[in-house]
Amino acid sequence: MNLTVFGATGGIGRELVRQALGSGHRVTAVVRDPARLTVTGAGLEVVRADLTDPEVIRPALTGRNAVLSGLGPRGRGDAGVAARLTRTILAAMEAEAVRRLVVVSAAPVGPEPDDGLLDRSMRGLVSTILRPVYDDLREMEAELSRSGTDWTSVRPPRLQDKPLTGTYRTVVGGFPRKGRFIARADVAHAMLAMIEDAGTVKQGVGVAY
Repeated sequence: MNLTVFGATGGIGRELVRQALGSGHRVTAVVRDPARLTVTGAGLEVVRADLTDPEVIRPALTGRNAVLSGLGPRGRGDAGVAARLTRTILAAMEAEAVRRLVVVSAAPVGPEPDDGLLDRSMRGLVSTILRPVYDDLREMEAELSRSGTDWTSVRPPRLQDKPLTGTYRTVVGGFPRKGRFIARADVAHAMLAMIEDAGTVKQGVGVAY
């Protein structure tokens, strides 16, 4: 497939690019600073853009089969970036008639699992530090719902920098019981697998170990 990846210099974005290239896909990575993208490959095209204007990124979407986004706020100071940049991507996708979009969100944006572990482990962070971050992601998901794209929002819990395991669990419209952690590499793997999974279209999907 021909894929476009936004946020390709972040932890999940780099994994998206690396794993997609490893699977034989052609990848266009849209980044603000190409020097920060350490992944290389024969099927990789790097496009420099700051995502302020949909017209600027349209050429990076022409003829693509799907778009993947690892964009999101890295902390409280970045709150608002996910919704704002996603609006730019959605406008460019609509102009280029590209429909499939898979994005990273966060577990607290979705429903609480029956076991309550997610709520107990993250409630304090949400209330004291990260509430603006999750509010930004909720607005991003609202933008997705208002769009005409075939979107999927992938909602991981706490992220880890560990190797790919492939042992994660996914729940469409919910969250895995007792799931509290997942590696960025496994989030990327799940996102790539969901591109052609019709059951995840217009859904939030919880993913965790």
